[in-house]
Amino acid sequence: MRQSLVIANWKLNGDLNLIETMVSGLMASATELTSDVVICPPAIYISALRDAISTAASTAASISIGAQNCSENSSGAFTGEIAPAMLAEVGCEYVIVGHSERRSIFHESDAIIANKVNAVQQAGLTPVLCVGESLEQRENNETIDVVTAQIKAATVDVDSTKLVIAYEPVWAIGTGKTATAEQAQEVHHAIRTYLRSCMPNGDTIALLYDGSVKADNAAQLFAQDDIDGGLIGGASLNTDEFRAICSAVKG
Repeated sequence: MRQSLVIANWKLNGDLNLIETMVSGLMASATELTSDVVICPPAIYISALRDAISTAASTAASISIGAQNCSENSSGAFTGEIAPAMLAEVGCEYVIVGHSERRSIFHESDAIIANKVNAVQQAGLTPVLCVGESLEQRENNETIDVVTAQIKAATVDVDSTKLVIAYEPVWAIGTGKTATAEQAQEVHHAIRTYLRSCMPNGDTIALLYDGSVKADNAAQLFAQDDIDGGLIGGASLNTDEFRAICSAVKG
């Protein structure tokens, strides 16, 4: 059975107040949530999030902690970097790897992303591998080739039982544009088919959609057969909106 999962990617946003209001808001509506929930704040707030979750602990709701990025290295002279083992030590369970912003702004190559996926798993954490195509690639009908090539490059010698994949059409990230539910399902189905062909448990890997998901379109997107949840950007900064998204996932 596949995991239903919603992950909040706060990017370079948020503060201590948002941590408190988000945790208390999710705990208060725990019975309405139909998915597992992960919050990925800026790294400096990870410990504060851990403490807030611990203080508000409830048997009715479970919030896991994730990181937005990590180093491919375990230690050394890499000023400003954070090793996966360090993230594990402060309570992280998931790490976002290969987000389109890391690929485009920070020029992370497929090789770097593959190293990060392996480093994350070696630290006992679950990588959330992001893949997706540009508008030009979509218009050239290259979407499936691009996405499957990104997955292939990043999943050599990985433990496929500890992996989440998020499809993010780059042209729909932060633009307000959203792929239709049918377009999103088409790509998710292609990813699922590819995973079945090359991984023994390809049918059980959670596939998330990341592309301007909001409370008013979440249910339609999450109703698709191969979409198991979402990686949520801007909408995850609003407690009510994020809570509604988490409640829209099929259980």
